Amino acid sequence: MIMRRERNTGLLVLLILIGIVMGGLLGEFLSQFKYLSFLSYGKEFGMDMGRPLFLDLSVIKFSFAIAFNVNIASILGIIASIFVYKRVI
Repeated sequence: MIMRRERNTGLLVLLILIGIVMGGLLGEFLSQFKYLSFLSYGKEFGMDMGRPLFLDLSVIKFSFAIAFNVNIASILGIIASIFVYKRVI
């Protein structure tokens, strides 16, 4: 009888989010060192934070904006988290 492990998508998403956050924080921290400053190079994209999407329903008011700041260290964090996921599963 062959035992097959199920892939857990929730665990993968959680690990990727952790990899993004930890990579971003590590990149910002290492940017103060001359030879590692390239890890903080990145781009921000998303909605304009000065003009978020606003919805007024007179009872409830919603304001929505989203922006992503991707740098090299966060991409390395994503790769590391996928590697960890493949080793765990």
